[in-house]
Amino acid sequence: MSQAALPADARAVIDAMPKLEFIEAYIVDINGIARGKRLPAASLERVYSKGLNLPVSTPLLDIWGHEVEDTGLAIASGDADRPCLPVAGSLRPMPWSTRGSAQMLLMMHEPDGSRFAGDPRAILAAVLDRLAARGLTPVVATELEFRLFEAEPDATGRPVPAHLSTRPGRRSQLYGIEELDNLDDLFGDIETACLAQGLPMDTLISEQGEAQYEINLEHVGDALLAADQTILLKRTIKACARRHGLAASFMAKPFGDSSGNGMHVHISLLDADGHNVFADDQSETSALMQCVAGLLETMAESTAIFAPHDNSFRRFQAASHAPLAPAWGVDNRTTAIRLPLAEPNASRIEHRVAGADANPYLVLAAVLAGMEHGMAKQLTPPPETVGDAYSQHDPSLPDAWGTAIEAFEESSFIAEYLGADYQRWYAAAKRQERERLRAIVPAAEYDAYLRTV
Repeated sequence: MSQAALPADARAVIDAMPKLEFIEAYIVDINGIARGKRLPAASLERVYSKGLNLPVSTPLLDIWGHEVEDTGLAIASGDADRPCLPVAGSLRPMPWSTRGSAQMLLMMHEPDGSRFAGDPRAILAAVLDRLAARGLTPVVATELEFRLFEAEPDATGRPVPAHLSTRPGRRSQLYGIEELDNLDDLFGDIETACLAQGLPMDTLISEQGEAQYEINLEHVGDALLAADQTILLKRTIKACARRHGLAASFMAKPFGDSSGNGMHVHISLLDADGHNVFADDQSETSALMQCVAGLLETMAESTAIFAPHDNSFRRFQAASHAPLAPAWGVDNRTTAIRLPLAEPNASRIEHRVAGADANPYLVLAAVLAGMEHGMAKQLTPPPETVGDAYSQHDPSLPDAWGTAIEAFEESSFIAEYLGADYQRWYAAAKRQERERLRAIVPAAEYDAYLRTV
């Protein structure tokens, strides 16, 4: 393949970067981590013509990058390679790099060209196929909360909120403008980097926690692209923070006594004519209410996706804006499913369960699958929750990692929509992570028990 034979979008990136030195080509794994290879710029044509081979275990590595033998995809199978092919339109510059560099998203395939069922992007694509068969196209936007820390922790290993964001004796101000002004250089670099990559960054706000912020992406009519953009935004925020001597984190609950980091998802559905099917009929039997009902019915068994780590469950606390039970309400931020007040054409569902630590491909797959399930079964939701959902509903979502994993691996819904193989692989990876953490005794337990019992 000659450069002239490259896709037009790739040629445009190359033409705009005459000093391009290298490319980072990667897939996104089970935990939302980019894994791949750095290649000299001259290898770009080869990647487009032949793809890039990676071991089949790569998208299912655990959070530490270890192979998960219980998947059967590592040593037991010889850990053979699979071809990873470029995602169309994904070649973008890396504006934070001091050298001429670009990045490219890949997707793993089987040797016969079909999607590899262990790639999170393939999981979302399969759910989108179901909606396409109904003549429906999701329009999606994500909202990401994150924290900014000093590059080095304190003497105890505890992360230190960014000094430019918070000062001694002063708490962060929700929606405070001064909190944004203090980090204007960093946020300006993030905005510039998003623009250079074609990421539709929307609003930026100061959140409740110390050095906590939220960046929203604009709605796009391609759920795969929305997930791609979420991954790229996280990568951009982290890289720009590093250049300013800070560390950005999407950990769900860095501090037990302060607000956690969530990833809220906004979704509407368009029919074949481009009309929002939620816009007109919002009666009890409407598509909107069926989708709400499907999301509520499948929420518990999907919690292992929305809360994928041990720390994720610290985020679910009463009066924390993180839900404890499947409930819905109109313009109600205490419910798991919120229907924002909007003009009819902007009618949408806001799903408020996932943490910012979750994999956006899998979150969107689980959410859209729940919506399709509700329409397929023509489900009807329970009555709307008005007012404080925490005081009206007993906690019923899984409140611990092990419980969530069990609900996930026993779910016929998960097997049907995400695939029985992926259900087994995901549970195996999460159990491996859980068992390793269970073997580590935290400092708090020494403090509580070592000399007292």
